[in-house]
Amino acid sequence: MAARTHSVGVLVFDGMKMLDLSGPAEVFSEANRYGAHYRLSVVSVGGQAVHTSIGLRVPADGDARAGTAYDTLLVVGGDVLPESPVDPGLSAAARALANRAGRVASVCTGAFVLGAAGLLEGRRATTHWQHTTTLARRCPSTRVEPDAIFVKDGTTYTSAGVTAGIDLALALVEHDHGPDLARQVARALVVHMQRAGGQSQFSASLQGPAPQTPVLRMVQDAVQADPTADHSLDALAARVRVSPRHLTRMFRAELDTTPGRYVELIRFDLAKALLDAGHNATQAAALSGFPSYESLRRAFARHLGLSPTRYQQRFATTTPATPDREAPGFKVPEGAGEEGA
Repeated sequence: MAARTHSVGVLVFDGMKMLDLSGPAEVFSEANRYGAHYRLSVVSVGGQAVHTSIGLRVPADGDARAGTAYDTLLVVGGDVLPESPVDPGLSAAARALANRAGRVASVCTGAFVLGAAGLLEGRRATTHWQHTTTLARRCPSTRVEPDAIFVKDGTTYTSAGVTAGIDLALALVEHDHGPDLARQVARALVVHMQRAGGQSQFSASLQGPAPQTPVLRMVQDAVQADPTADHSLDALAARVRVSPRHLTRMFRAELDTTPGRYVELIRFDLAKALLDAGHNATQAAALSGFPSYESLRRAFARHLGLSPTRYQQRFATTTPATPDREAPGFKVPEGAGEEGA
């Protein structure tokens, strides 16, 4: 039986991020190859073409004020939104479209449009991590979740920065057509059903400021270049010709972590990628530099509240996994794993 046509209206404006449109559009288009029937329409206030942040011109299929009803309203983002008040015409159009839509979604800073339209009042939401504080200030009744890939609150969805729009679109496809079809789309686009790293917007190894001290940059480069090498505290200190105590002080002062914890985060990211690629947990531990499966399991419990096996299972669905509080060792003593590896 042919799938019912599902109309998606994408609200665009001058200065929009191109990937906020093209990423979800590719997901919906790919889904159509596997039996879905999404029909996308690009709308702008006034129906005029808009220019993206990279200078490309995007034509509109119609006027956002025309009164059309869509099954899904998708609002894209743009750098202009957190920097200045949202244009009243744009927020009014979003509000009118949302009132007629079956569900509403935003990509990245598109959440600012939803917020200005009053569509996030009393709801949970997210946006790009660099702008979550600004969104919370503009929308004081909204519970902003700064480290989420996407947030669903009723029929309102918000997502994090740019490529998170792909994660969001996959979740919408799964909701409409089930995990099997969504999985086919994810494989065809060579993306995961759900972003690696729990609901984190960014890799743990990329969190925090880049080091300014040459010694710390040398350490980071060495660890990232070969996570499986000997990166014990003594080995790292000898490599950059400082004492272990001094290296630890430098890490704490500038990066607010320890050398051992930093090494663990790099290896943790690599282990996730190996699990994503189909390796079992024992293989992932060995190939990412963890001294044992047990040390890998403790790292997963500490960072995600999941065992490595439960983490792998998350790729059967876009639904976020819940903390694996039944897994042995879920409660890890404070400071475990910081002595270097």
